Amino acid sequence: MKAVVWHDRGKISLDNVADPGIRDSGDAIVRLTMSAICGTDLHMIRGTFPGMVDGTILGHEGVGVVEEVGDDVRNFRPGDRVVVPSTLCCGACTYCRAGYSAQCDRANPHGHLGGTAIFGGPEPAGPFDGMQAGYVRVPWAAANLVPIPEQVIDEQAIICSDVLPTGWFGAKLAEVSRGDTVAVFGCGPVGQLAITSAFKLGAGRVLAVDQVPDRLETARRQHADPIDFSREDPVEIMRELTNGVGPDRVIDAVGVDAYPGPESETSESEQRAAAGGEAPTWHYGTLPSQAARWAVSGVAKAGTIGVIGVYPAGFDAWPIGSAMNRNLTVHLGNCNHRPLIPELLDMVASGVIDPSNVVTRQEPVTDAIEAYRVFDEQQPGWVKVALEGMT
Repeated sequence: MKAVVWHDRGKISLDNVADPGIRDSGDAIVRLTMSAICGTDLHMIRGTFPGMVDGTILGHEGVGVVEEVGDDVRNFRPGDRVVVPSTLCCGACTYCRAGYSAQCDRANPHGHLGGTAIFGGPEPAGPFDGMQAGYVRVPWAAANLVPIPEQVIDEQAIICSDVLPTGWFGAKLAEVSRGDTVAVFGCGPVGQLAITSAFKLGAGRVLAVDQVPDRLETARRQHADPIDFSREDPVEIMRELTNGVGPDRVIDAVGVDAYPGPESETSESEQRAAAGGEAPTWHYGTLPSQAARWAVSGVAKAGTIGVIGVYPAGFDAWPIGSAMNRNLTVHLGNCNHRPLIPELLDMVASGVIDPSNVVTRQEPVTDAIEAYRVFDEQQPGWVKVALEGMT
């Protein structure tokens, strides 16, 4: 099969690789009808998510059709349409049963002290081959597959694999409630769906902070207030729009891929810290702590911040002192995808949310590498990229 394969920092290629097979009685093989490129994939290429292994198939978002199941898989059969959650879980350990599927005690081969296991990720997260391919092996398939309602199309279902649950998770981490004013930093696909989620959870107003015109316009079409940090100080504008107080809640959907504003400077030391001690590659944020600093200084006193942007292990330039002195509550972490996806799929099926409007490009497999480069450059119209035709 064809697959997008990671070889080194800044080096990926479209390779012919062996089809996956059943290794364990709990496995399933899924023929992928659609996968997607995520900003997190760019972290793998840039080096701001260190620990990648040469030969790993990229991609942690996928929908498809079950082709084969192991003897212990009772709830799925060949022919079922499914969403594959981005993070893996076993469905049976105490963390999974408490809803913390991203901290499953069994899915990560590193055991009890291992963190989130993710498709197409670095060695500390598995590694597990990802879904920018024709087929994927899904361990613990009984827990790691979610059936797609008949009325939900692939373009909608693919968003439910990662970015919609993560945006929803960010709004819940930020404790968005009815009437709140919410600021969302980062208007890529996750940020756009964090805006959607904040409104669905009752936010009275959402402020959208970014510098890419196309992304700000997409946020405005959701009736968020766009703030272009390349032209204005976002903290000052947020205060102006909230009678000097600041928003009640902030969602950081940027992480270390942050750029400085007009009054800020780049930081090579922070860039290297974000990339495990090396210089990052491709296009990358030159002031990794910027979104965090704006979030902490901009939110109202005693406000809440939900962090879903990537901050890799070893990066410590986060303004904890300022957060403490302002009595802020900070919730952060990797999304617990599996418990959220069924409810969100039902919301999509009923028309409450239509996430497909963030899929702005659908590329055949032969264009996958070029799609990565254009997406990395944040060119107009490239908010979210779906990949087709991998088999």
